Amino acid sequence: MPDKLQSLSEAEVAHDPIAQFGEWYERALAVEKPLPHAVALATASRSGRPSARMVLLKSFDARGFVFFTNYRSRKGQELARNAHCTLLFYWGSLERQVRIEGRVTKVARRESEDYFATRPRGSQLSAWASPQSETVPGRLALEQRMSELAGRYPDQVPRPAHWGGYRLVPEAIEFWQGREDRLHDRILYRRTRGGR
Repeated sequence: MPDKLQSLSEAEVAHDPIAQFGEWYERALAVEKPLPHAVALATASRSGRPSARMVLLKSFDARGFVFFTNYRSRKGQELARNAHCTLLFYWGSLERQVRIEGRVTKVARRESEDYFATRPRGSQLSAWASPQSETVPGRLALEQRMSELAGRYPDQVPRPAHWGGYRLVPEAIEFWQGREDRLHDRILYRRTRGGR
């Protein structure tokens, strides 16, 4: 049964925010369908103009939260100029949100290579075919490009140099639990100067 309207207090949460996220994430994986790992990524241009879109969380640990994308996309270009960003998870069936603020760095090339190799062939080809955030002549042009690439790479599809992962290193993580009468609970973890 979903944990609707469950309370959230400092006495109930883990000392380590990554461990606390892990507990909530496991619960979301069990009940939230279809994409519990979908997360809104908010970036901003150098001048401060915001934008947001959905990405998929692929891993997390004490080093941070990892997602993959096209480095030439709008989000990639904005992150290259302004590494500050926010991830926001919303699990409606649990009435829970987790907001993670911090800075991104690109993951090691080997990590991007390893993950790319696990993707379905069609997803590998689309990483080459789709010029994310650019205007295309139409759907037919994309489908023709996919067909050309399938012929060029009949077996293994190499990872494009313009595609890879980012790791968001958290500076703040806020856990939000919905409560009755909109009197919600929030617990905020903030990284200190010592890095903890």
